[in-house]
Amino acid sequence: MAEIEGYNMPDELYYHKDHAWARVDGTKVTVGMHDMFQKESGDIVFVDLPEEEEEVEQGETCGKIQSRKWIGKLVAPVSGEIVEINEELEEDTSLINKDPYGEGWILVIEANNLDEELDTLFHGESVVGFIESELEVVEAEKAKANE
Repeated sequence: MAEIEGYNMPDELYYHKDHAWARVDGTKVTVGMHDMFQKESGDIVFVDLPEEEEEVEQGETCGKIQSRKWIGKLVAPVSGEIVEINEELEEDTSLINKDPYGEGWILVIEANNLDEELDTLFHGESVVGFIESELEVVEAEKAKANE
């Protein structure tokens, strides 16, 4: 389990630039929102989940996530068919905050082009640079808000 700048970013996962994580198991990819996302957004109060059997493209918005601070988009980290959604989130959206890599998972995609698409995601050493650049954005936004 890698900790980067105080955020828990497990080494085995892949990360999309729009804050989704992807856990690969064969051709099935479990998707959720990473630790930095949930900490920076605050308490998640609403999740608009896509439908099972829906086809998604990598980078496509397939749902919405709302915190007390803002509404964000859930972006598919890989292309394929949504084969499962976490219905527990309809009752308890706080699972994303409490356990983003466990009970707070959001959906599972049966991937189409996994080998090609994984190369476009952050993994391993590239995650450090990704988090550091995201922190720069967060700090700039905080500074701007305090002006």
